[in-house]
Amino acid sequence: MSVTPRTPARRERAARALIALAGLVALGNVQPDAAEWRPLFNGKNLDGWVAKVNHHPVGDNAYGTFSASDGILHVRYDGYPSFFDEFSHLIYNQSFSSYRLRFDYRFVGTDTPGGPPWSKRNSGVMIYGQSPEGIGRDQPFPISIEIQLLNGEEGSGRSTGNICTPGTNVEVDGKRVTTHCIQSSSRPYSGENWVHVEIEVRSGRSTTVEVDGIRVAQFDKPELDPTDLTAMPVYLAAGANSVALTSGYISLQGEGHPIDFRRIEIRELADDAP
Repeated sequence: MSVTPRTPARRERAARALIALAGLVALGNVQPDAAEWRPLFNGKNLDGWVAKVNHHPVGDNAYGTFSASDGILHVRYDGYPSFFDEFSHLIYNQSFSSYRLRFDYRFVGTDTPGGPPWSKRNSGVMIYGQSPEGIGRDQPFPISIEIQLLNGEEGSGRSTGNICTPGTNVEVDGKRVTTHCIQSSSRPYSGENWVHVEIEVRSGRSTTVEVDGIRVAQFDKPELDPTDLTAMPVYLAAGANSVALTSGYISLQGEGHPIDFRRIEIRELADDAP
């Protein structure tokens, strides 16, 4: 194989190209760390994830609730003899602080008999969550902040990307919000099409939610809720000055309606990045 030597003119063109690229990076038109995205789900199995189903011990993927095939992570209830409040979470086995998370989801099929009415086409992705080992056997939801995923019948008007706070509180527009769920500004979704979500978490500070490329929700200063019965022991053990949440586990939720996830990827960010 022969290699053509670089002439002075070619070297000059290459130098100009590098300068131009550096300028684009400086202007924010090129993301120098775009290659740092890495998958949390390998598309083949549940390696790296831990199941926690309410009323079952940690690590017990009861009734085969979670499974993987052909690049899709499935949440299903076909194996359940009955369903009442066996809410489930599949938790990634690493804690994160500042990061950008992206994934696709879609609701499929019909709601599971025995599930509460509000669980129809209802799921979520939890951030700032407890470790798998920290969740009680009969604890239905981890202490966390839920990015709620909803879908409805045509014309139902349900938004997605809402913020819910099991055992936690957040600030919105500079005010502490103690209501359980905060509605996003997303358009309503229905049917079984894939929806793309990106969540950017800045440790202990701001979190933004985008649905199909549109920012629909933002909150700041996540904290434990010392008045919540589940969070109270954690709050007391940490001390009164340790209510701020700065890191936690990511989990995928099953609330009774079949749902699929795919392309679950993360890009970690520096905690002090602007």
